[in-house]
Amino acid sequence: MSESWTHDDSPVTDVAGMLRERIEAGHLETWLTSESGRSLAFVTNTERAMVMLLDGEGDPGEHATDPGAEGASDGFVLSNGQDDEYPDADTVPLDKALGIVEHVVGQGVWPTDAHHVSDR
Repeated sequence: MSESWTHDDSPVTDVAGMLRERIEAGHLETWLTSESGRSLAFVTNTERAMVMLLDGEGDPGEHATDPGAEGASDGFVLSNGQDDEYPDADTVPLDKALGIVEHVVGQGVWPTDAHHVSDR
């Protein structure tokens, strides 16, 4: 499934590079939108990331998981200033998250080696 994705109405080509630039600039929350109306959320604390894929407005979606991870991490700062903490099992290491986002943007589906759960 090939679809175009945008961030702030700009086409996304190098999604991992764009996300790294945003992280370096202190922007830890990024939303991408596809031409089909799907949304991809990426929120990081610079070590781990929450990656969510939503089918449309109001959809609770799905999120990437790290089965067996223990503990929790904080520092997931949203654009409104809210600072969230998530169980590590509900987030993935940053490099893994970047790979997941690249795959979803490029292929339209979760990578086969990425664990994810439905929040529907």
